[in-house]
Amino acid sequence: MGKGHADISRRSLLAGAIAVAGAAATGTTAAAATPSRGQVPALWHEFVRTPFTHPQIPYVGRAGHRLGAARLPRRPVVADVTAYGAVGDGTTDCAPAINRAIAAAGRAGGGTVTIPPGTFRIDGLIHIGYDNVVLRGAGSDRTTLYATKNLTELIGVYGSRYGGTKSSWSWAGGLIWLAPKARWDSLVAAIRAQAWPFEGWTGNRRDEWETLTTVSPARQGSWTVTVADARRLRPGRLVLLRLADDAGHTLLEHMSGGGPGPQAYSWDDKTKLTSYVPYEWPVRIARVAGRKVTFERPLPLDVRPEWDPRLTTHVRELTGAGVEGLTLQAIETPQSQHLLDKGYNGVAFQCAYDCWADDVVVRHVDNGFGLVAASSCTLRRTRVAGRGSHHPYFCREGSHDNLIEDFTIEQRTVPAPPNTQLHGINVEGLSSYNVWSRGEMQMGTFDSHRGLPFANVRTDITVNNNGRHGGDAIAGPLFGARFTHWNLRVTNGRAGLMKIDGLAPYSATVGINEVTEFDQIDVPDFTGDLHSRLELYGTTDAVRPRNLYEAQRGL
Repeated sequence: MGKGHADISRRSLLAGAIAVAGAAATGTTAAAATPSRGQVPALWHEFVRTPFTHPQIPYVGRAGHRLGAARLPRRPVVADVTAYGAVGDGTTDCAPAINRAIAAAGRAGGGTVTIPPGTFRIDGLIHIGYDNVVLRGAGSDRTTLYATKNLTELIGVYGSRYGGTKSSWSWAGGLIWLAPKARWDSLVAAIRAQAWPFEGWTGNRRDEWETLTTVSPARQGSWTVTVADARRLRPGRLVLLRLADDAGHTLLEHMSGGGPGPQAYSWDDKTKLTSYVPYEWPVRIARVAGRKVTFERPLPLDVRPEWDPRLTTHVRELTGAGVEGLTLQAIETPQSQHLLDKGYNGVAFQCAYDCWADDVVVRHVDNGFGLVAASSCTLRRTRVAGRGSHHPYFCREGSHDNLIEDFTIEQRTVPAPPNTQLHGINVEGLSSYNVWSRGEMQMGTFDSHRGLPFANVRTDITVNNNGRHGGDAIAGPLFGARFTHWNLRVTNGRAGLMKIDGLAPYSATVGINEVTEFDQIDVPDFTGDLHSRLELYGTTDAVRPRNLYEAQRGL
């Protein structure tokens, strides 16, 4: 999969894309465009000519579990929680029994742990820390886990490593928590010792890694790199591509698209942002041929010598694990004041790769579904419901290549208490190449908590845009380069964080109904020409292809 792979892929991409676009291009003007008579924007024609290096649109065609596989694995049943003492009567604490069943599946080398129909009370959290273990209920409308305690009660107070009185349970952890056992144990120990940890791929102090090899210069979009020493590399191995910034912050400028605006930006005082660097991108190796190493995805950024590029080890990942077919309902309590969440959180993926959730509902939670240093995961047919959430979905701490599709954020069932906050689908902390597709957001917004997320896609989403973005000023810009918003239906006509041609550098807004600024003014972080594109503005469901992710998959 060297040069020949790239040539074959480019030819097949171009041929397929032209066919898809040509079949859809039945309309000729924005005014004439209707859902049945769509229009293909110039940006799409440009993209299919340079799919891996387009300046405004990222290539996300391989986002998600196993490169976006349509079918999730069906592992054989190895345990039923009732055999370990769980009783679906709504009153018996079943958390110990469920965790015992999960541990037994882990010892067996993986498999499915089933939960029959019923309501199973859990007074503790559920931890999935073993590869290839799937926790499966009988369906989100038939199996309920009723959670009575929060993470503060179960683990302890979790303060922010950046200081102050903020609760890190406002953006971390879940009452169903998928994380490799050793990593999870170390996190819990650090929290209980009040030694607030880093949460990512290289440990609590970011020092649990070693160099496998250095990497020669390469361009964004390349599939193959040349390494100094390939002896420790093999197909199927998960490695980290590690890029450090230099004194001139040229890596951060590159993530922002480069040019005068990012060059003039003040980076040195953005200490929260600079704490996220180095950029760490987990990826599986597809092929090793001499010193040539081919990845399963194209490079997300340039690889330049001034950024000390190398492939490294990392803490052991969780892979092949999932949760399916259940509702996690927390005991109903009022939503906490902003940044003081107690941790009635839903499902969290941490240091997880090729994991998933399918047909899962969370209700009455502080925070819904979380991706924390998680990559290549799929969240499919998920729903956040109940009294209202701080972060219905959060994606942070260097999470990449994830797919969230067929998702719903329901309207809250009770009014929001004073001094609470609503975000929506969040992305932050150098997270990149993530996709939100086919969503219905009855409340919330397209939240960035700063931290320079870049190259993320939101496509084919209906949103009642009533949330607000968050993020400390020291976390840097709201957006890096190559954000794409494609086919959006904004039901309340509010522009903030939807129409981003005046906010995000080297980005694109395509196929959005007419919107206006009110109740939130988002100021661009970079001066000058943002080189951002706007097409098919003032239309509804007119753009073809309708779903950018599916079109890229279809190539």
